[in-house]
Amino acid sequence: MDESSEAIHNTGIAGLTGRGAAMPAAVFDNEHIGGLVEHPLPPQPVGERARVLIYSHDTFGLGHLRRSRAIANALAAGSTGVSVVIISGSPVIGNFEFGSGVDHVRVPGVVKLRNGDYRSLNLNIGIEETTHLRAAIIAQTAQSFRPDLVIIDKEPTGFRGEILPALNILKRNGARLVLGIRDVMDEPAALKPEWERKGGLEALSTFYDEIWVYGLEQVYEPLSCLPLSDEVKQRILYTGYLRRGLPREASITSYPRITRGPFVLVTTGGGGDGEDLIDWTISAYESPACPDIPALIVFGPFINRDQRRGFMTRIAKHPKLAAISFDSKLELLMNRASAVVAMGGYNTFCEVLSLDKPTLIVPRTTPRLEQYIRAAEAERLGLIRMLVQGSGSAETMAHAIRDLMQQKRPSEVVVPGLLDGLDVIGRRFNAWLAERPEPAVTHQAAE
Repeated sequence: MDESSEAIHNTGIAGLTGRGAAMPAAVFDNEHIGGLVEHPLPPQPVGERARVLIYSHDTFGLGHLRRSRAIANALAAGSTGVSVVIISGSPVIGNFEFGSGVDHVRVPGVVKLRNGDYRSLNLNIGIEETTHLRAAIIAQTAQSFRPDLVIIDKEPTGFRGEILPALNILKRNGARLVLGIRDVMDEPAALKPEWERKGGLEALSTFYDEIWVYGLEQVYEPLSCLPLSDEVKQRILYTGYLRRGLPREASITSYPRITRGPFVLVTTGGGGDGEDLIDWTISAYESPACPDIPALIVFGPFINRDQRRGFMTRIAKHPKLAAISFDSKLELLMNRASAVVAMGGYNTFCEVLSLDKPTLIVPRTTPRLEQYIRAAEAERLGLIRMLVQGSGSAETMAHAIRDLMQQKRPSEVVVPGLLDGLDVIGRRFNAWLAERPEPAVTHQAAE
């Protein structure tokens, strides 16, 4: 790792905010951060109410992007004159539709290797240089767009510390900074050292005005294992889960024939780590205990192509199985399904609750226990049923799929505030707008 790259990755919060150690030139020198020359911007247009910037690092899967998109669309639709920009590294962000007032900036993608390291997704440059390029784009976007509200998804310092330069710019410009985290981050034994290593605790106290937890305190407290000060604890707001609606039009013109009647939808989200669930499901239908109800498997855009080819060969031989590669408007397909089998990421969990589907969750347990913890808590409440990978045979899965037809729907379990997330966020956003001095912030370059 070269000296400038090491500065972004390893420099403490004190050094990056000018407290204590000197600010590293590799992070703040104009030459390295894209030459952040401040040019006067045009006056704020009549009718503009606020600008929102959402950062979603998206090194893997679709979860961060879909969560950010749901929040962005809700904020833009809930208040006239709101513009939202999502910064994302997802290679498939262009496949999704955004509401009026929402747009995105794509930074170069990265991918996590099996050994835990990262590499550039498409560029033939090292991960250190890729991180520098992403940091420069993020910082320049923060400087040029001049948002009033900033929501950072999950990572308080970003991927390898890439948003620290931008956070300093945003704080200096008076933006309100919010860290938004899902209901479950990871098991305490893994989360605490990870946040300490990345400077997450320092970032919370230094930068963030609020912490939004997209879940309920009575379900799980994701930050309870961290030594937070009382002041930081006061900034935490539990919103409830993010309710999902239905898109107006399907992205796929023709669904497989089995969707014309009752069927089970099998989804692995992005698909990058869903091979085991797909294999177990196919094996269930190949077994003597084959379920009566057909199943439609959605591979996801990140599944290994060779694996997908092998699965398609097996699926083509079975009359009760069908598959599609990817559907950016999966909610419509899920709404048609009789039940759902899924891995249990945050967004899928929100969707099955919103669409009220009997659901079997088969959570991954590596490299994080996030999905397992969420599924265990949801099963405790009676919202879903859980089956752990490797805990049974093909017949075990077949019986679990068959039992879905008699399983309770989530709506039959009363959990107050369960799906109030977007409403709570909208009310908090509007209250904050009302508290601001009038007129609204004029987006001019700082002196």
